[in-house]
Amino acid sequence: MREALLGGLKVRLVGGSDGRGGGDGPIVLLLHGFGAPGNDLVPLADVIEVPRGTRWLFPEAPLSLNMGFGDSRAWWIIDFARIQEDRAAGRMRDLSVEIPQGLALARERFLAFLTELPRQFQIDYKKTVIGGFSQGAMLTCDAVLHTDYPFAGLVQLSGNLLAQAIWSPLIPKRKGLPVFQSHGTLDDILPHIGAEHLRDALTQSGLAVEWQSFRGGHEIPEPVLQRLSAFITKAFNA
Repeated sequence: MREALLGGLKVRLVGGSDGRGGGDGPIVLLLHGFGAPGNDLVPLADVIEVPRGTRWLFPEAPLSLNMGFGDSRAWWIIDFARIQEDRAAGRMRDLSVEIPQGLALARERFLAFLTELPRQFQIDYKKTVIGGFSQGAMLTCDAVLHTDYPFAGLVQLSGNLLAQAIWSPLIPKRKGLPVFQSHGTLDDILPHIGAEHLRDALTQSGLAVEWQSFRGGHEIPEPVLQRLSAFITKAFNA
């Protein structure tokens, strides 16, 4: 693994011809979730089976949080106190009606990263699967909807439908895009129904969604990893 500053973000690179992102192989670009360190998803490169030479890019969120343990990062700040209050009161969160205050800036930063990346690193977006976990999933979905880069696929691990007023008019423009989406039925961070709403919104607009619900929480279990392996391989061979 190596670390590099690409497109204004710290990125960890693994795989490829040298184990450090070298070569010209296809790319899996994954964003971690809220409160996680920048290296949180790096171990996935060792457990997801992909074609030989695949390179993995793990950008680190630019915002540092003071959560009292490790290097916690975020793509935008969320109201954790409100989440705890809703959970304690048994209220179901509906993120589809919310437009987070920091979403526009997070989008601007990440779109700038995607624009600058090919100038610094050999990448073909036609051979790139992009996605993430939780907040990272939602940011990549938002970014894909705001660009016309010909990504090979979109991965949504434990994400939700967000900012529906903004997303809904944009989703049909991505008709035909392969999407892998998974979510735990016992997720107490982002509700399962919010993932179902995202799945339905994407499917109804003609995106090719491969959906996997599992009995579990805010996590990425082994059955998801197995199906994700097949999804990425198929996307690269399309």
